[in-house]
Amino acid sequence: MTLVLVGPMGAGKTSVGRRVAKHLGVPFSDTDKRITAAHGPITDLFAEHGEAHFRELERAAVADAILDGGVVSLGGGAVTDAGTRALLLDDPVVFLTVNREAVAERIHGSSRPLLVGTDEDPLDRWERILEQRRELYEQVATIVFDTSRRPMTRIAREIADWRRGLS
Repeated sequence: MTLVLVGPMGAGKTSVGRRVAKHLGVPFSDTDKRITAAHGPITDLFAEHGEAHFRELERAAVADAILDGGVVSLGGGAVTDAGTRALLLDDPVVFLTVNREAVAERIHGSSRPLLVGTDEDPLDRWERILEQRRELYEQVATIVFDTSRRPMTRIAREIADWRRGLS
């Protein structure tokens, strides 16, 4: 059983994903953590090799995670790569959304590479990045869940119930 979670930074993909995996009795995999374990910190990869190189590493991590099965949480920008989007065609994909107000609390003090190192307000930058990617999230999504103001445990249970219904 495989289930993929996509969405913007701060939507709760890792938090929800771990809980969904537990409900379903399957492994959980975070592709950002796979990349970090194999290649070092993502911020360093961006700084030293650029985003294009990172997306190549990410595509490979996504392919491996999907082959392994279970609940797979993708980094916020994974959907920007056409090859990665193609990998998502055969499995159910949950698009986790979050509103600006809720994400403000979640990304405060963040060291996320696309939010630091710029003069732009991190929350404004987050919103701009979301708008650039929203159509791609919607393109790969089988279903959408909003994580803005509901308990992550409840959202995870609803997602697990939905996934069981597909089996």
